[in-house]
Amino acid sequence: MASTEHQNGDAVSHSHKKLKPSNFITHAEIQSEFSHHDPAVARLNNGAFGCCPASVIAVQRDWQLKNLRQPDRFYFNHLKSGLLRSRTIIKDLVNAHHVDEISLVDNASTATAIVLQQAAWAFHDGTFQKGDVVLMLHYAYGAVKKAIEAYVVRAGGSVVEVPLRFPVTSNDEIIREFRKAIEKGKSQGNRIRLAVIDHVTSMPSMVIPVKELVTICREEAVDQVYVDAAHAVGCTRVDMQEIGADFYTSNLHKWFFCPPSVAFLYARASPKSRDLHHPVVSHEYGNGLAVESSWTGNRDYSAQLVVPAIMDFVQRFEGGIEGIRKRNHDVVVEMGEMLVQAWETHLGSPPHMSASMVMVGLPPCLGIFSDSHALQLRTRLRDEFGVEVPIYFAGGEEASVTAYARISHQVYNTLQDYIKFKDAINQLVSHGFTCALLSD
Repeated sequence: MASTEHQNGDAVSHSHKKLKPSNFITHAEIQSEFSHHDPAVARLNNGAFGCCPASVIAVQRDWQLKNLRQPDRFYFNHLKSGLLRSRTIIKDLVNAHHVDEISLVDNASTATAIVLQQAAWAFHDGTFQKGDVVLMLHYAYGAVKKAIEAYVVRAGGSVVEVPLRFPVTSNDEIIREFRKAIEKGKSQGNRIRLAVIDHVTSMPSMVIPVKELVTICREEAVDQVYVDAAHAVGCTRVDMQEIGADFYTSNLHKWFFCPPSVAFLYARASPKSRDLHHPVVSHEYGNGLAVESSWTGNRDYSAQLVVPAIMDFVQRFEGGIEGIRKRNHDVVVEMGEMLVQAWETHLGSPPHMSASMVMVGLPPCLGIFSDSHALQLRTRLRDEFGVEVPIYFAGGEEASVTAYARISHQVYNTLQDYIKFKDAINQLVSHGFTCALLSD
């Protein structure tokens, strides 16, 4: 079994100075960077809240103090130029054409509100007709589904979900169901105005063939495509020119080591993108989304200003962020296979459809038969065993796998974290535990 402490990876070019192999970050230095994590907890849930190294937290604190020390000088001399540096780095990172296509926002939910607000206005002003369709995946993030309800359904739009089974075995399954959903959306003579596509779904987690789905949308005359990629940057390959979407968002605090919370919204330059506006209206309204987002009132902008420090941090690893991403994928698949072998279960998707998270089948004898059971088991693992891992109830027959754990791997994780999880489940099984013993 390969060590999770191994630091080698494929090198990628970046404008920052490359380190010699002897100067790459050591295991001890990694542990020091994340020594603020609770040492009693096996933290297998990086996908939810991410992580931030101590060196970046220190830079964030410097920005906060610079603001608090002399706010006027910070605003006039530092804020706009600092945000532009961050946006420029992200523009290069995701291969956007121009920095004006990149806006910094709080999180992917804010980005979603910006895109769906535009759609709602189009229904209200008659550009879209009542009953026109927004397409989304069945496994779209819950907050995105609520946002579609709040902005689109209330404005007169209809929603078509792409049904997806789980476990999933191939991209072809997703592509086939996506085509069927487009046919359904057009069946009543309505137009599909917007497709909302995940890049990496949250629960259950899988990598969606987003490039292929965007291509289908172009072939089928879908007006616009929005990719909700909350997990993507640092977790899977991201290239705006390859993907070809109109809008694309990713959090930077999940897999790119930023402190909470910061995300970017890419809006491909077009006449339609000029009608995007931040939902918090301030003095910059009408100056373009990137400028509007750079000032939404007096608040803490430090998380958006530390992106250059993030690049310094990831360049301490061989291969930079690409090397980290590839190693995380390889190790989390290895850990997932170790767990399913121990429990005689299976992964929820093949390795090529996983990123830095995999879905691991839990032993059927645990008797997980509801979302409530899944949440209660997760709480028990946290409180009794010091293991933090989300549990997904998938359903199924009593003798089959009915639930999966979503395990993550980030640079701070060690083999012992996954062994601790394995031993906790094995102990529950050996003691005859079932979720039926838990009180609601």
